[in-house]
Amino acid sequence: MTEISAVKDALRRQHIETPSWAYGNSGTRFKVFPQPGVPRTPQEKIDDAAQVHRFTGVAPSVALHIPWDTVDDYAALAAYAQERGVRIGAINSNVFQDDDYKLGSVTNPDPAVRKKALNHLLECVDIMDATGSRDLKLWFSDGTNYPGQDDIRERQDRLFEALQAVYERLGDDQRMLLEYKLFEPAFYTTDVPDWGTSYAHCLKLGPKAQVVVDTGHHAPGTNIEFIVAFLLREGKLGGFDFNSRFYADDDLMVGSADPFQLFRIMYEVVRGGGYEPDSGVAFMLDQCHNIEPKIQGQIRSVMNVQEATAKALLVDAEALREAQRSGDVLGANAVFMDAFNTDVRPLLAELREEMGLHPDPVAAYKASGYFERIVAERVGGTQAGWGA
Repeated sequence: MTEISAVKDALRRQHIETPSWAYGNSGTRFKVFPQPGVPRTPQEKIDDAAQVHRFTGVAPSVALHIPWDTVDDYAALAAYAQERGVRIGAINSNVFQDDDYKLGSVTNPDPAVRKKALNHLLECVDIMDATGSRDLKLWFSDGTNYPGQDDIRERQDRLFEALQAVYERLGDDQRMLLEYKLFEPAFYTTDVPDWGTSYAHCLKLGPKAQVVVDTGHHAPGTNIEFIVAFLLREGKLGGFDFNSRFYADDDLMVGSADPFQLFRIMYEVVRGGGYEPDSGVAFMLDQCHNIEPKIQGQIRSVMNVQEATAKALLVDAEALREAQRSGDVLGANAVFMDAFNTDVRPLLAELREEMGLHPDPVAAYKASGYFERIVAERVGGTQAGWGA
């Protein structure tokens, strides 16, 4: 059985990145519901992200989304984050909101639109240089709605041409993380619809190109942990965008829809070496808190990932291997289920106290008065939100 001290040591090393856009207003296709105290600037988003780290101790970085987090001086923004005890993480590009991108961005049939999109991606690398960020996260909404609308193969050629140009611009210590999504907003073909497409492009590009797995971007019934195990085996898993789904890309709090799936994913991460400090696997949240309080939602999400990780670390690897080798199907499953059914909340509460934190991060945040303060202070200006 895994020693509890070793599990605690591993959990102390955990880093979960929160996204700047999770602190702004968001909603469905039908309505964006504004909330009091929502940030108005990238600096205020960083302030909120710092609170998540303050109460969990394992969320030391915040991802930016460009142009939603555009500032005049990115080095100064990175310094601002450092002063608040966090750092700038991944830089996320946006080539899906301009009118020019109606028929695609880097795969658009118009070369002028493709050039505009590529220039934005290269600008994001410039921002990485200024902030010291390691990862450029790419997601493309590009695709088609109707058979015959565009040449499927040619769109892949255009995509690779853009990816190659960005890849060549990356510094020695920078990476490109290519995300995929089954569908939406394109409904007939999506240009990067699955992990295989992303993997194929990344494999051709080279070692600085990695696949990022968004847990909400799969068809119902997809075995995500198999994808994770395969990519880890191939050295091509760059990171995760954690969230939960019931039907499609719901962007709900990670672990809320299927905590057993999150546990299974984290077990494969641990089993495949993806949890080791030098693995390079980034653990990021990508969620939209439409009806729940935003900072609390991020804290709870971090806690959900911690709980799944703790259970994965508690799997009795020796007993599991012995059952697997002997063909003991039910015995192997029982070892797995024993770990999942373990209540790790007391362990995590004890660990937080050892780290000088309150054992209940949500309760500590609610008692801190931070929410009441930002509601009173953040009056006037324009609240951050989709497109802001």
